[in-house]
Amino acid sequence: MRETAPLRASQNMYTGNPALKSSGALSVAVPAELAGLHKFWREHGKLPWRRLVMPAASLAFKGFRISPYLHMQMVRTQSGILADKGLSEIFSVNGTLLQIGDLCRDEKLAETLRSIAVHGPGSLYNGPVGRKLIGDIQRSGGILTIKDLQSYRVKVKKPLSSVFMGLELLGMPPPSSGGAGMMLVLNILAQYGLPSGISGALGLHRIIESLKHMFAVRMNLGDPDFVDVSDVLSDMLSVKFAESLKKDISDNKTFDSKHYGGRWNQLDDHGTSHLCVVDSSRNAVSMTSTINSYFGAVIRSPSTGIVLNNEMDDFSNPINASGNVPPPAPANFIRPLKRPLSSMTPTIVVQDGQLKGIVGASGGAMIIAGTIEVFLNHFAKKMDPLSSVMAPRAYHQLIPNVLMYENWTTVSGDYFEVPGDIRAALQKKGHVLQALAGGTISQLIVHNLEDSASDHGVRKGTLTAVSDPRKGGFPAGY
Repeated sequence: MRETAPLRASQNMYTGNPALKSSGALSVAVPAELAGLHKFWREHGKLPWRRLVMPAASLAFKGFRISPYLHMQMVRTQSGILADKGLSEIFSVNGTLLQIGDLCRDEKLAETLRSIAVHGPGSLYNGPVGRKLIGDIQRSGGILTIKDLQSYRVKVKKPLSSVFMGLELLGMPPPSSGGAGMMLVLNILAQYGLPSGISGALGLHRIIESLKHMFAVRMNLGDPDFVDVSDVLSDMLSVKFAESLKKDISDNKTFDSKHYGGRWNQLDDHGTSHLCVVDSSRNAVSMTSTINSYFGAVIRSPSTGIVLNNEMDDFSNPINASGNVPPPAPANFIRPLKRPLSSMTPTIVVQDGQLKGIVGASGGAMIIAGTIEVFLNHFAKKMDPLSSVMAPRAYHQLIPNVLMYENWTTVSGDYFEVPGDIRAALQKKGHVLQALAGGTISQLIVHNLEDSASDHGVRKGTLTAVSDPRKGGFPAGY
């Protein structure tokens, strides 16, 4: 249920004004999540559709309290919120932003959700909600049409699969780069001997070097309906390819970005939310969802209450490269109906055919690194689930050639920082370090098969869920 480029979109539509790609009506891609959730429900759901959607309508009508994290992002986006009639209607009063604890309500969104609950997604994709939404977008200068909504199709694909330490990992295929990226990094790291080979400063150095190699390769990926990615995908899943990259990693030093062989500049995607869910039958869902940047295109449709995405920003934009900056990746150039590349890394872990765990993260281009680090903390280093999520993280995107490390106090008061001795050791290897007041937000559920009982062939053990406190999150069970 990845968004697609509108039918009127074109490769050079942002020439002369690249800012239009990241915000405003021209940054809006075809909304897709509702279609995906409905298809998922049709194939696997048990409860009535209306029962699932109405609580969301009720929440929009009754309102919710502004959390500290949401308020922080509102302040950062204040000028955009106040400049948009739709957003200012629900996030401000008389030109002043709502404060922490204030009630935020959206009666228009509640009305939209009630229509979807009663009439299904057709209300959006070929009905009154869609017509009102398209009208608002076009009045703001956008190019979406009702035909874009009618033409959207969900694609069900076979997940990527890889074996690591006797565990089967199921990951998202292209146009996500996360599944293949994670599997490539793990195939490199598996050669060092675990967990000792990935522990301490040297272990983190090896993780970072593996990430740099992976980022050099991943920009060759794109929407497989438009680009032949079979060869690069085969490489990213190949143990032999991982072995060749491992030989190119030095334990003593890091290298300039050119050393890793990447031909293209990196895509700096944004935002996202991630959730992990396990039910009483041990069915599992790992889902990464987004309107991309905080508040998306910074436009709320006044007649429907829908906050519009800026997913077009996830496409690469043709520009003339200059200096030491590589050119953008052609595999991710805009085409009508094309899905943009992403860093989403929803992952399900299986052992002997039974659910072992679920992991994923939000955080734009840092998602792959964040998911890998949490996964390794628990499944390789054998840290408990909470410690696996709470451990400070480091990130690298190859370009710029900078190692970013957590150094921040979150809105909930928790402090995260990569230890000083590890940072010093990394600097001696040539890494350029940069403190980061932010990063990924990870979710993790672990299924304890050791204490499980069999129920018609399904092992049902204790579930431990951790929702990253960096964003003020907490797990819920029913």
